Order: sequence, then C-alpha cells, then structure tokens
Amino acid sequence: MVGMRGAYGGGYNNGNESRPLGGVAAAPTTASKEIAAMAVHKVAPPPPQSTASKLKARVKETLFPDDPFRGFMGQPPRVQWLMAVKYLFPIFDWVPGYSFSLFKSDLVAGITIASLAIPQGISYAKLASLPPIIGLYSSFVPPMVYTVLGSSRDLAVGPVSIASLIMGSMLRQAVSPADEPLLFLQLAFTSTFFAGLVQASLGILRLGFIIDFLSKATLVGFMAGAAIIVSLQQLKALLGIVHFTTEMGIVPVMASVIHHTKEWSWQTILMGVCFLVLLLSARHVSMRWPKLFWVSACAPLASVIISTLIVFLFKAQNHGISIIGQLKCGLNSPSWDKLLFDTTYLGLTMKTGLVTGIISLTEGIAVGRTFASLKDYQVDGNKEMMAIGLMNVVGSCTSCYVTTGAFSRSAVNHNAGCKTAMSNVIMALTVMVTLLFLMPLFVYTPNVVLGAIIISAVIGLIDLPAVYHIWKMDKMDFLVCVCAFAGVIFISVEEGLAIAVGISVFRVLLQITRPKMMIQGNIMGTDIYRNLHQYKEAQRVPGFLILAIEAPINFANSNYLNERIKRWIEEENSAQNKHSELRFIILDLSAVPAIDTSGIAFLIDIKKPMEKLGLELVLVNPTGEVMEKIQRANEAHNHFRSDCLYLTTGEAVASLSALAKMTMP
Repeated sequence: MVGMRGAYGGGYNNGNESRPLGGVAAAPTTASKEIAAMAVHKVAPPPPQSTASKLKARVKETLFPDDPFRGFMGQPPRVQWLMAVKYLFPIFDWVPGYSFSLFKSDLVAGITIASLAIPQGISYAKLASLPPIIGLYSSFVPPMVYTVLGSSRDLAVGPVSIASLIMGSMLRQAVSPADEPLLFLQLAFTSTFFAGLVQASLGILRLGFIIDFLSKATLVGFMAGAAIIVSLQQLKALLGIVHFTTEMGIVPVMASVIHHTKEWSWQTILMGVCFLVLLLSARHVSMRWPKLFWVSACAPLASVIISTLIVFLFKAQNHGISIIGQLKCGLNSPSWDKLLFDTTYLGLTMKTGLVTGIISLTEGIAVGRTFASLKDYQVDGNKEMMAIGLMNVVGSCTSCYVTTGAFSRSAVNHNAGCKTAMSNVIMALTVMVTLLFLMPLFVYTPNVVLGAIIISAVIGLIDLPAVYHIWKMDKMDFLVCVCAFAGVIFISVEEGLAIAVGISVFRVLLQITRPKMMIQGNIMGTDIYRNLHQYKEAQRVPGFLILAIEAPINFANSNYLNERIKRWIEEENSAQNKHSELRFIILDLSAVPAIDTSGIAFLIDIKKPMEKLGLELVLVNPTGEVMEKIQRANEAHNHFRSDCLYLTTGEAVASLSALAKMTMP
C-alpha cells in the first residue's frame, strides 16, 4: 500500500539515515536540522470499500440526494405504511391538522386567483389555437389533482402562456386548427398525454437533474424572447387583422402586420389600447404597493366584464370587433377516446409533449421553490415532477391541455395569504361554477381584450435587471442568454431553446475537456501557496514548478493536461535569466475529486519524459478516490513511491529543498 511521505507515514532513506518528512520548520540553519524540525503527519488512507457498496453510495447520491427514505427504516410496519402514503399523497400530511382559520385564508386566496385564472384560461387557450372552453377545463381538473399530489402550498395550477405558445406553434406546423379543428384538438390532448408521461417519468425514475441543463441564463433569454413573440402574436387581435401569419418569428409576424394594413380596425385598436393601458396600470400599482396586489389580480376579470358590457350595449360586434361567441355550459367531458397514436402524427405529438413538458416542468418547479423559500418550507422536486406529470396525464383524458404552476397566479395566491394547497380546490370549484352557469355571459367578450390580458401577463417575463446581472457576472452566460433570445424571436421557440441548451452543454464540455490549471507561488512569510495571477504577492519558488489542477482528471482532458504540462516545462527550461535550474514538478491534486483509468495513465506517462529531463514529479494531497486508485496502480508496478507523495505543498517544498541542499556536491 502506498504511504504519503509526511502524510501517509512514509519517509525518505539516503544511505543509513532515516528521515521522516512532514510539516515545515522555522528557519533551520542546516539541511539536517531542517529535516529534524519537520513534523510527521500520518493520515490513514481511505478505508477499503467493496464495489457494491461504492456503487450503492453513488446511485443513492445521484438519484436520491434528498434522501426520501430518511427515518423510514426501523419503524413499525404501520408507521412505514403511513409514511409511504404521506410521501405519495402529501395531502394526508396537512389535512389532519387543517382548521377553519386556515380555510378562511385559503378561501380568500382561491377566489382571488380564480378571478385571474378564468380570463387567463380563455386567453391562453386561444394562444394555443384551442377552443376557449378548453382553457377553463384546464383550470378545473388539474388543480384538483395537484392538491392531492403536490408538495407546494403556494403553487396555483393552470395553463401558462409559454407552454400554450409552444404547443400551438408546433402543432400548427402540421395541422391547421381552422381547417381541421377536431384533429388539432386530438393532437393537443395526445401531446399533453406525452408531456405528462415525460414529467412523471422524470420524477419516478429520479431523473430531475436533466432539467438542470436549462440554466438561469438560458431561461432568462428564452422567457424574454417568448414574451415578445407572444405579445407580437396578439397584434392580430389588437389590430383586428383577419388573415394573419401562422409563423412565430418576428420577421414574418411584422411582415404580416404591414401587408394587411387594410384589415386594421380603428375601433378594435382603440378598445385594445385602452384596456392594455388599464391592465398595465393595475400591474404597476400592484408592483409599487404590494398590499394592493388584488388590483392587478382583479384587473383581467374586470376588463372582461367591462368590455363584454360595452360590446353588448353598443353592438360593437357589428362594427369590426370580433367576439368569442357561444360557449357551451358543462363540465369536462372524457377525452381518452380522442388520444391519437397514429404513426402519421406520433413523432409530432411526442416531440411537442417533450418540449412543452420540460418547459412547463421547469417553470412549475422554479415557481414552487421560489415561494417555498419565502415561507421557509421544502418543496420536493421529484414529488413535483410526479404530481405535475400525473396531473397532465389525467388532464389529457379530461379535455385539458398542458398545465403547470403559473408565476402570476402563484404570486397572487401567495400575496392573498394562502396557507395550503386548498386554495387550488377553491379556485377549481369557482371555475366549476363558471362552467356550469356563467358561460353564456362570455358570448360578447371581445378577442382584443383577451389579447391585452395576454400581453399584460407575459410582459413580466422580460427581466432586464436579470439580464444586466448576467452581463456583469459572466459574459459567456450572457452569450447563452442572447442566443436563446435571438433564436426564439428570429427562428422559432423550440429551436431557440435548443440553440441555448446546446451552447450551455458545449460550455460544460469545454470546462471538462479544458480544465483550469494554474501556476502557484509562495506568499512570502507564510506556508501558503496561491495562484500567481490572482495573488500579486505570491512569488515563484526557485527550482520548482507548482501546478494546481481544479477538475476531475479523466479521458476527456488527460491529453490536454499532458500537453499543457509539457509546454510549461519547455517554457521554464527555455526561460531567460532564470534563478535556478528546474528540478521538481509539483502537482497539487487537492481540488481533483475523481480520476479514471485514463487519468492514472496520464500521471504514469507524464513521469517518463520528466525523468529523461532529470525532473522529479511530486503529487500533493490526492483525495480519497484518487489515492485509492494510485494504490491500485502500484499493486502491479510501483509507479508512485512513497517519497513522491505529500500532504501539503509547503511540506513538499520544504523537504525537497532540504534534500536538494544535502545532495549538492
């Protein structure tokens, strides 16, 4: 077994003298006194573990970092069953302690978010090119399912603008909602089914880390671009244009607006501008004075009521203002018979479900965690995935399309004082009453007001302070943000997102294949070694090249590290006016968490050219996994002697300097 010199109980023998090497002594006068003054540090190597136990630990850390089985083992069977039921159905965790005071708070919050959910549901359904009634259906069943399965108290469930936009744009590429409405509806339900399947699978298989590839920079740029595209799509309603492009890019949209100026309706424009100003003013009031959150929450429903009355009283539908039309009363009808798995459209629906599922899942979990942090409670990411996924699977069978936790509704829910997920039930029951009795009242609701509601809702997705912060913090992240934004507005929503994710993944791969490696120097008067470029007071140690590697060493970067170290050695040997001849290469491995077979081969191979040049390779503070693999490499051949392993850089420099002095002629 390999022992670290000065760290793992090793030493260095020169003739008959045994010199254990360790910590640095203070200003010795001779080399022998230096060595005698050094403290000996003995640190045991990592305890041996079987392959099965290490694999178990790795799988647990990868798939169960939240340790959901904590406290489960060792309990009586009855308690285990109860804990399992509470884990699968979080509603049983808070219902036993539910009280009338909590219900009063949830009642107010539920009614408040219902006033926002009803107009938004109708608006977002039209954004997805679906019948408006589908938006209300999607605000009834999914919230009831989430209440049973979800772990967030503040998340308000329903249709959201981004998922609606993506679904509508992707499905319209193959089917026209105007020419084939039934087929389009079938594809929407089928896409929702696949979205739910993907979301639930990520939760059940504990693969939630996949959505982490959507970085903050990606989401900020994507959301801003999508908000602009959503707003531009509403120009059809705000200007009264009948023949509008089905493409999503900014160029075809603006071209369609300019080419159809004859279809513009001044009555529609006037009404749209007035209500848009009203909605944006209400939003500004609520942002300026948070206690008046209800102003922004009630503004959409108030706009719908006022505009409907105006159209009804003045017969505005006869003067160029389009209206929703007749909506049938009744609750969700079963739609499992409308799920279409025909091979002709299977690829389209699976792709649409995957994209909308990932996006809506990311938004829902981010919103849930945001408000959970404000109230200091935990939201289980995998539970949320399962809850949102099963919610959408059930929704696809009950005439609903993709739903998740919406930020605007959740913010209203939070500000209204919700205490539990019961506020979702109150909202759903309010929507149920609307579906059963109030649908005839929406006949005269103008489409232009629905467009204004959508614009006022999505404008908050443009987060300029976040963009500025990303620019100040990391220029590469800013590039990712800009690429996501540009891809969405100039190409398409899904391709813009794919470009941003691709750049983010490429950046991660670049960091893996080109890891950071720096030259370290000694801070005078201390035993501390730091990056020469970061600390100006750090100075080179004559005769030493001290390198620190800050990444795992593996097959992807071992060749780069090899070439980089050789280039540094050549630069050192060819440097002019050098203080002393280079004799020792020190690799600080304290920041190397893992190493694979290629990495070990790299450490072995780098020694050979060094020995030809008369250089000695020294390894400092390898971590447990690295040390274990070094020991295994030594079982066949003694590649790394105990006298080339040290605990700290200070120990290595002190002992090697003393040794060099003693061996000088």
